[in-house]
Amino acid sequence: MSESVRSMLLSLSLVVASAAACTGSTTPSAEGTSDGSAIVLADRVEPTSLNPLLGYGVEGVSKIYDGLVEHRADASLRPQLASEVPVPAADGLSWTVKLRDNVTFGDGTPFAADDVVATYRALLDPRTGSTERATYAGLTGVEQLDVHTVRFTLDHSWAAFPHLLTLGILPSESLTGAPLADIKPVGTGPYRVVEWRKGDRLVLEANPTYFGGVPEVRKLTVVFVPDDNTRAQRMRDNEFDGTELPPRLAAGFSGSGDLRVLTHESADLRSVTLPSGPVTGDPAMRLALNYAVDRKKLVDGLLGGQGTPASAPLPAALPEFATTEVDFAFDKARAEQTLDSAGWTRGGDGLRARAGVVARFTLMYPIGDVVRADLATAFAADARAVGVDVQLAGLSWDSITPRLGTDALLHGDGSPFDPDLAAYRVLHTGNPWGYSNTSVDAALESGRALLDAGQRATAYKQSQRAYATAPGLVVLASVKHTYVVRENWNGYEQVVDPHRHGALSWGPWWNLEKWTAK
Repeated sequence: MSESVRSMLLSLSLVVASAAACTGSTTPSAEGTSDGSAIVLADRVEPTSLNPLLGYGVEGVSKIYDGLVEHRADASLRPQLASEVPVPAADGLSWTVKLRDNVTFGDGTPFAADDVVATYRALLDPRTGSTERATYAGLTGVEQLDVHTVRFTLDHSWAAFPHLLTLGILPSESLTGAPLADIKPVGTGPYRVVEWRKGDRLVLEANPTYFGGVPEVRKLTVVFVPDDNTRAQRMRDNEFDGTELPPRLAAGFSGSGDLRVLTHESADLRSVTLPSGPVTGDPAMRLALNYAVDRKKLVDGLLGGQGTPASAPLPAALPEFATTEVDFAFDKARAEQTLDSAGWTRGGDGLRARAGVVARFTLMYPIGDVVRADLATAFAADARAVGVDVQLAGLSWDSITPRLGTDALLHGDGSPFDPDLAAYRVLHTGNPWGYSNTSVDAALESGRALLDAGQRATAYKQSQRAYATAPGLVVLASVKHTYVVRENWNGYEQVVDPHRHGALSWGPWWNLEKWTAK
C-alpha cells in the first residue's frame, strides 16, 4: 500500500470517527431508531388509572400532567404551573399560589386558575370518589382570588402541604360530573397519551405545546411486565431500553455493551407490618421479632449490599428528622427471652404457643416481586429460629389489600421530601394494619403542624423514640433501586428515589423530557 493511499485511509477513518462522535452514533434503540427520538421502557407496575385524582402520578412525576410545584433532584420544591413557590399565611392556615401565564393543555385549551380550583374541589368532593381525598384531609377549600392566583385553606397548620401541590391539574371542562375513570387523560405535561393497551403497554408522544419545551425524546413506550425475571430476560433480548431490576438480576448486565447499571439511593423502607391480633398484635411478639432479624446479613446477602439496614420507620434520606436512637440490633437471645417472659413457650415441634394460640401468622408479598419475596423468606427464617412460624403468601394486590388488617405484609413506603409524607400514613392511628400509639400520634401531629424546621425535627425524633418503646412494624432495610439503561441519551441526573418509582415516575427517567440523543 502506497504512503499516499495509507494517508488517505487514515484521514478517512478520522473523519468517520469524528462524525460518529458528533452524531452520537449508538446502538439502535429497542424501537429500532438511532436518533434518540424514541425510547421503550419496561415497568413492573401498570397504573390502574391515568387520572391524578385516582392516584396516577401521586409523587409528582407523571409525564402527562404538571402540578403547581415539582421536586428538584435535591428534593426541594420549585414552581411548575405556579410562577413562584407557594407561601403560607402567618398562621399557617392558608397557602397562596401565583400561576404561570401562557400554558396550554395537551388538547390545546388554555390553562387557568379555574382548572386548579376545579381539580382540587373535585378532589375534596366525596361524591367524585377520588382515592386521594384522605391524603388531603386537612385541606378544607380552594378559591380563585384573581385570574393568576388561588388560595388553599386548611383546618390546621400543615408544614408539608406544599409538597402535596404536585397533584396533576385537569381541565375544568372535564370535571363536569362524569365518573373519574371515564375522564380522558389530558394534562399540561411534556407528553400526551396516544394509546393504552391495558395489560400490555402505554404509548406517549411529545406534547408540541409544552411550555417547558418540546421533548427531544418524541415517543415514549412503557411496557408492563410484572415479573422481575421476565423483564430481565426481555431486556437481554433488546426489547427494552431500560427497566428496574432487583440487584441480583441487574448485576448480570454489568459490562454489557451499551447497557449501564445504575443504582439510586432511596427513601424506600421495606418493613413487615404487624396487624392487631392474638399473635402479631402482641407487644412482646412485636418487640421480639424486631430483635430476631439479622438485618445486616439480609442486606449483604439478599440485596448484595444494595441497601442499608434500618430499624426506624423514618428513612435516613431525611437525616435532619431521623434519629439513630431507634436501633433494634440483632439479638436472638434477647428475642427468645422476650417471648419466654410473655408466656410464649416452645412446644415439641419447636414452635411457641400461648394460651392455646400457636405463634403463627401469614406474611403476604406481591407475587413476581423478587426483592420482597427474598426479604419475606429471610424474615420467615429468622422468625422460625425463635419459634415463630411465618407462612408466606405471594399474592396479587387485589388479594392483598382486603387482608391488610389481618395478615402481615412485606411493605414498601417512604418519601425523601418531608417526614410527614414518610411517617404519618404508616404510623398514625388509622393506618391499614391497625397500629396505634398515642405518644407517636401526638408527636406526629405536632411535627405536622409546626412550621419551624428545628421544632419539627424535635417532634419527629420524639415520635421515633416513642415508637421504639412499642414498635408496630419490623423495619428491615432501606433498599437501593437498581436499573439497567441503554446509554443512547444525555440528561440523566441521579436522584434519591421515593418508594414509588419507575418508567412513569421517579428513577432514571424522572426528567426524560430534558434528555437529548448522544
